[in-house]
Amino acid sequence: MYIPKQFKISDVEEIREFVQQHSFATLVTTKKGKPIATHLPMQFIKENEDYYITGHMAYGNPQWRTFVDTEETLAIFQGPHAYISSSWYEQENVPTWNYQAVHMYGPARILDEEELKQDLTHLLEKYEDSRENPVLWDKLSPSLLEKELKGIVGFRIQVKEIQAAYKMSQNRNEKDYRTITEQLKKEENPVSKQMAELMQKRVNP
Repeated sequence: MYIPKQFKISDVEEIREFVQQHSFATLVTTKKGKPIATHLPMQFIKENEDYYITGHMAYGNPQWRTFVDTEETLAIFQGPHAYISSSWYEQENVPTWNYQAVHMYGPARILDEEELKQDLTHLLEKYEDSRENPVLWDKLSPSLLEKELKGIVGFRIQVKEIQAAYKMSQNRNEKDYRTITEQLKKEENPVSKQMAELMQKRVNP
């Protein structure tokens, strides 16, 4: 991913928090030279000094079979994004787009059954714990779990490289930055409002 210096993010813990909040990602591999992709939730975990991405997909999805022949997979995580009108600038310029994106590269392997169960347990805890009536792993019937496990394939990617870009008008002067933030707040698009909130937090944490 092309990342101008002023938009590059290197803090792994900041990236980890971002992925926790935007964990529905795009997984890209190749099959006979053709890129293929699947959209699915993933978890970003740290073990000792190493980082991993875990997830699962349908057994009928042919992408998991490419893990054997693909040296590196690419996982793409995306946050809020918004069109930035050049009418919001103090001086004449062209419009642009603000966004947050993280790319992670690494080799993938298939999880065994016990690893998959553990990963699914953590996934349910993440998304169900705050629910009024959480449906956690130990609350589901063994027969249902056995049936559903046959229909999915778990995977684990060892993260070898991370590329992260937060393009949020850091290259604009203070007045333009403030104007852009205020204008985004007025947009009807809720994602534009989210970008405004993020921009405001960067100057007023």
